[in-house]
Amino acid sequence: MTYQIQFQNALDYAIDKARLKQAIETVLNQHELDRNTGLTVVFTDNEGVRKLNMQHRQIDAPTDVLSFPADPLPDFITDEPPYIGDLIIAYPYASKQAEVHQHELSDSLCLLVIHGTLHLLGYDHDTLENRADMWSAQADALTIMNIDTAIVPSLEGNADD
Repeated sequence: MTYQIQFQNALDYAIDKARLKQAIETVLNQHELDRNTGLTVVFTDNEGVRKLNMQHRQIDAPTDVLSFPADPLPDFITDEPPYIGDLIIAYPYASKQAEVHQHELSDSLCLLVIHGTLHLLGYDHDTLENRADMWSAQADALTIMNIDTAIVPSLEGNADD
């Protein structure tokens, strides 16, 4: 079996699904997850992400990526593969961000799915210690993907982001 990674892209943004899947699989492999593990990546517009950001984080603005970890399945459900959650990416926001910081959009999108997948696995950057752990795992995945880790400081904000 292989990881169950689904992409939803109703607005038909230009994405390289194979490369994004490779970035996600890199993180899942590093954490030795069950090969049946699933997640969904949704590409949408800034307004869709702004609404979700307001609803779930009380921040009335779009952002590049939101992570929604799945609730654990009830104990009596034993035959379903593990599902870790959903990533929601504001493609126009991410595209503009890459342009402003002069990064390849493909590299920036890979960073976002790596970062978001780490959140789905329980990583956070709410404290300096947690941030160090998350940035280390993120750097490892970026290196495997041959993406310069210098992309991170310009696309990642402060510890409280």
